[in-house]
Amino acid sequence: MSQLIVVGVDGSPDSRLAAEWAATEAELRGLPLRVVHVSTLPDEQLLTTWPYFREPSPDALVTSLAKDRPGLRAEVSAITGEVVPALLSLAAEADCTVLGLRGSGGFAGLALGSVAHGVAERSAWPVVLVPGGVVHSRRARSPYGVTLGVDDGEPPGTVVEFAFDTARRRGTGLHVVHAWRLPSPAERWMPYALPEKDRGRWEDQEKQRFSDALRPWREKHPHVGVYEDLRLQSPAAALVQASASAELLVIGRAGRTLGPALHAVLEHTACPVAVIPHNT
Repeated sequence: MSQLIVVGVDGSPDSRLAAEWAATEAELRGLPLRVVHVSTLPDEQLLTTWPYFREPSPDALVTSLAKDRPGLRAEVSAITGEVVPALLSLAAEADCTVLGLRGSGGFAGLALGSVAHGVAERSAWPVVLVPGGVVHSRRARSPYGVTLGVDDGEPPGTVVEFAFDTARRRGTGLHVVHAWRLPSPAERWMPYALPEKDRGRWEDQEKQRFSDALRPWREKHPHVGVYEDLRLQSPAAALVQASASAELLVIGRAGRTLGPALHAVLEHTACPVAVIPHNT
């Protein structure tokens, strides 16, 4: 894998925010930034549509990004073709690909654009999706600026490693959120109140299993502070709530689909979301 950050831009406000986030991340990691614009129109057709149709200039965006980041190494890549396949091919060359959650082809009320959805769903490499309204700052909004969401099973190593490494690079702690549900025996009490001793016992067991699963990474990254957060909520509700105080939310993706929980998180997140396929 090449050492660079790729960001796709299309002139939309969200893609501008994505470029800002990607530039900050590239500067933080000491990596070059590649600003990519994919045009679906060939050059000769663009000439016939001028001045009625004007594509955004990634060169002007790079100039603007570099103005506040004199150490930023950035290059521009203009490509003609289908947007999602072009970005997927570039993703294989990058540490991560950054996109706005909703691009210029979206409409009001649409939280997840088709390009963001297509790339995040199909990429074999990390993809960071940046929602509108994100305030970019190097200062964490909490001592645990990176949040990792884990499910009921064994957390995939690539996802956990990405989260720990990102927290280390940012000099912040890692907030690990595990949404859990009561085991099936508890259902026999519904709609009656569950005895507190039974709930406490199940919660203690879940907390121990959760802590045991994280132990190898805590030992590998001893300088990263970890806050283990067990929540009796749905995964989507727990992660959306946690996103309000996070710089970055890290979530794994199994297979070639975002799944309803991840899709719900992307619809309502208050911070950028890194989607990490389990097989990277």
